[in-house]
Amino acid sequence: MAEKAKRRTAGSRSGSSRRADPVSRAARVARERAAKEPAGRGERRGGRSMDVFGGEIRRRDVFPLLVLHLIAREPAYGNRLIEEIEEITEGVISVNPNTIYPLLRELEARGLIEGSWEHPDRRTRRYYAITKEGRREHKRLKSEVEPFLDSVIRSVSLLKSEIYGG
Repeated sequence: MAEKAKRRTAGSRSGSSRRADPVSRAARVARERAAKEPAGRGERRGGRSMDVFGGEIRRRDVFPLLVLHLIAREPAYGNRLIEEIEEITEGVISVNPNTIYPLLRELEARGLIEGSWEHPDRRTRRYYAITKEGRREHKRLKSEVEPFLDSVIRSVSLLKSEIYGG
């Protein structure tokens, strides 16, 4: 199963998105290692994206900011947002439906986004668009979250420097 996932991932990348930068290589190596490790109690390993940031990045309003940012560009539905986040982060951050849909419902309840069914009579995809209040919150979160993201970048750079030198 892990081999199948690796082939699928490798085959889906275009030449332009294949980066040789250290972050991409490290993420690929970590995913390959994780796929080879035996699964723990009830854990599924093979082919699944890993999320190196875990709960901390969610607690710091990064996911609400990211969702508002993506929806501000164009209306989107939950699964599309999941795909975009994984694409943007090259699979390092993975989001599952149990995370994205409650967040979308919360943002909608707060009046930051507005949902509408693609086909209201069949309740297929629910597209979300940002509201005026959502744009204000997006702007607020951008300024509030940036120092946290800068500290994450700084910390990872210091760790890399400590381990690999230079």
